[in-house]
Amino acid sequence: MTQLHELSASELLAGYRSRQISPVDALLDVLSHVARWEPHLQATYLLRPEAALAQARQSEARWLRGAPCGPLDGVPVTLKDNIATQGDPTPLGTAALPLVPAAADAPPAARLREAGAVLLAKTTMPDYGMLSSGLSSFHPLARNPWDLSKGPGGSSAGAGAAAAAGYGPLHVGTDIGGSLRLPASWCGIFTLKPSLGRIPIDPPYTGRAAGPMTRGVEDAALMMQVLSQPDARDSMSLPAQPIDWRQLAPGTQRLHGLRLGLLLDAGCGLATDPEVRAAVQAAAQRLADAGAIVEPMEPFLTRAMLDGMDHFWRMRSHMDMRTLTVEQRGKVLPYIRAWADSAATLSAAQVYEASQQFHATRVATVRACAGYDYVLSPVAPITAFAAELPSPTDDPLRPLEHIAFTVPFNMSEQPAASVNCGYSASGLPIGLQIAGQRFDDLGVLQLAHAFEQLRGAQRPWPAPPTP
Repeated sequence: MTQLHELSASELLAGYRSRQISPVDALLDVLSHVARWEPHLQATYLLRPEAALAQARQSEARWLRGAPCGPLDGVPVTLKDNIATQGDPTPLGTAALPLVPAAADAPPAARLREAGAVLLAKTTMPDYGMLSSGLSSFHPLARNPWDLSKGPGGSSAGAGAAAAAGYGPLHVGTDIGGSLRLPASWCGIFTLKPSLGRIPIDPPYTGRAAGPMTRGVEDAALMMQVLSQPDARDSMSLPAQPIDWRQLAPGTQRLHGLRLGLLLDAGCGLATDPEVRAAVQAAAQRLADAGAIVEPMEPFLTRAMLDGMDHFWRMRSHMDMRTLTVEQRGKVLPYIRAWADSAATLSAAQVYEASQQFHATRVATVRACAGYDYVLSPVAPITAFAAELPSPTDDPLRPLEHIAFTVPFNMSEQPAASVNCGYSASGLPIGLQIAGQRFDDLGVLQLAHAFEQLRGAQRPWPAPPTP
């Protein structure tokens, strides 16, 4: 029998509407499930059952009156640590920063509250969000529910683990180089990194996006209708558009004649693991068999582009570290300190040249994708790596070798999703990246939904270890 924590947001809302399910009962079941998982995953921050129950009781009263306050009324949701919630500290995953209560909800938090969602908890992230792991100097080490010896990915680490483990149906993370898609791939869930500005975020930053993390496309589409409302605090926020995010049809019929590029070599970084390559090729073949035109693509990201972005981000973090006291700086994760300190010897000319690689990456990505409706690729060249490692290379001078498939679409502002397309021989999930033309976020959701239909049911979600 399906338990309440296993239900999608759409199923919960249908149950609330028919009065067969109560928001309070749904939350209690989720909390009970979280209690079984959390000692092993350590995915949450500010998990406050009583505060969440108060919200659920208010939602229940609204449903009993037949007056829900919004499209997500009573649905449990989590938010990443770095998405501010009023009155709560935002540590950004690091023990170095003072715990100052946020003055206001960031845009994603505000939109979810307005929609009636029940904030179950915040979720964990690594220091400053600059790792693709769950390793943090502030939060306990997050782990992957598919294999507790592995990490969930990052920097939306806790969100990826929570979604895969069933901490309710809806989760929000952020992404500046792959931080939504990497944990989605390694945890077997779905995510959409939207076009820049589609989901307002505060503070905004070039390439930075917030996005839904769910077990399936339908729930992500449900979240998009809420999260995509404009907000003036984001200087890159897109204007309001009448997009019907729930229109995922016509499904597989939409595939006929679509031109899909297949990118299996990122051009630099780690080599693609044979199991990952095979899973992505099989996914592309499913789409081709359904009528799409799939063509191989040549790599377009260069070592100079990847290293340039890395060096600029190092300098940005180096400058951030200079604002810290000696005591604060000593609390930063040593890997992050070593990475940032390596920028100290960069000249002004080198930093300038590094900064130019963001635009070079953007131009190369847009040009490479111009001949296709969508581009298919691995999300990551490897499956999930050891939980204790800050990065797959464990080398602060080679920190970004695993993001060569994801980071180009942050710079080009194109929407890109991760949808599960298979598993390794050891049972670890593998993600297919689907990237679309700029602003075609709905089209990416529709193609991902069509692939879900072709793929069929995933393997059963992992269960918490028995006591």
